[in-house]
Amino acid sequence: MMHGMYGYGSIWMIVFWIILIGFGIYLLMKFINGDKDSGNNNKKSSPLQTLQERLSRGEIDEEEYEHLKSIIKRDKD
Repeated sequence: MMHGMYGYGSIWMIVFWIILIGFGIYLLMKFINGDKDSGNNNKKSSPLQTLQERLSRGEIDEEEYEHLKSIIKRDKD
């Protein structure tokens, strides 16, 4: 029976390292792409959320907010 570098143990060790490195690359890509995905989720806010953000930034007043909110709700139904 062969031991060491030329036995079946070395084949399984190579397979182990390939799987381990592949899993590490997968996790790294998931982490990198996860940041991009969360950024895209912020851009896809609902019209009502966008309207609320505009009100909080002072771009529109409460009267305009209520008017636009009623239009959004009417169009939604």
